[in-house]
Amino acid sequence: MGATTLAKASAENFPVAPFFLPAAWRDDLMTVYGFARLVDDAGDGDLADPAGTAALLGVPVPPELSGAADLTPSAQSGPADRASGRQDDPDRPTPAERAFRLALLDGLERDLDRVFETALDPAAAEAPRHPLMRPLVPLVDRHGLTPEPFRRLIEANRVDQDTARYHGYDDLIDYCTLSADPVGRLVLAIAGVATPERIAMSDDICRALQIVEHLQDVAEDLARGRIYLPAEDLERFGVTEADLAAPGAGPAVRELIRFEADRARTLLDRGAPLVGTVRGRLRLLLAGFTAGGYAALAAVEDAGYDVLAQQAKPDKRRLAAKAAAIFAKGR
Repeated sequence: MGATTLAKASAENFPVAPFFLPAAWRDDLMTVYGFARLVDDAGDGDLADPAGTAALLGVPVPPELSGAADLTPSAQSGPADRASGRQDDPDRPTPAERAFRLALLDGLERDLDRVFETALDPAAAEAPRHPLMRPLVPLVDRHGLTPEPFRRLIEANRVDQDTARYHGYDDLIDYCTLSADPVGRLVLAIAGVATPERIAMSDDICRALQIVEHLQDVAEDLARGRIYLPAEDLERFGVTEADLAAPGAGPAVRELIRFEADRARTLLDRGAPLVGTVRGRLRLLLAGFTAGGYAALAAVEDAGYDVLAQQAKPDKRRLAAKAAAIFAKGR
């Protein structure tokens, strides 16, 4: 269960816990990644074993879903889905699936409570139930972490169950405060270098990375019934949802993606000086994260801003070169 979730780290734009970090740092970062990935998979219906996770967390499986073999994503689009009216959108959740995802997220938040209760009083508290939650206990204790960033990541996935469109850019940024900012803040807290100035720059980098990921995943998100491109921008560029569902991007879609990519680049440029405020391997790590954003933007540009025909993936050599340059310059 945990190994399948952690294996997804290799698909990220930059390695989550690169080899050059001390083993303790790598373990800490993978613990945070494991939590974030677990929560995202629960919210997206991508858990490898949803029924097993539900049993661990004490979450009942709705009767409408109990017949689906393990509730795996591939098992969620069979005859039962056609009977429930989902034949036209097999990847979009039914009301029962949505309720189940929300219940899983509630169960994970209760397990998060167990994490902090156990860190405070191991003898009296109930230990966390999920295997990816248990390593959070020593992490929280060692670094004095607070529940807030973890709760924000859970809340972001609750928002995903109810919000499939964003009217304006500010609305999308508000979502990023839940889905993206907490990750950077946790990295700074684990490294012991969190200050208000660094947090502000980290937020800009994390928001940029989130927006870039949304640009890479336009087609995939649409299949899930979600559009993270602001509605006011779609209107401004004359782009319809049907345009986003096409096998390739037309001129209007390309111009829209270019516009959003420029916004992400502005955020990256604003946050990149964070790298110059730290030293050593942490500086290299932050340079890598920032370079991952720039490299992903370059991949989108190289694709002619057509993110519908195929997913734009950053070139590893370009990423490494950009990381080295950011490391050297400190921005």
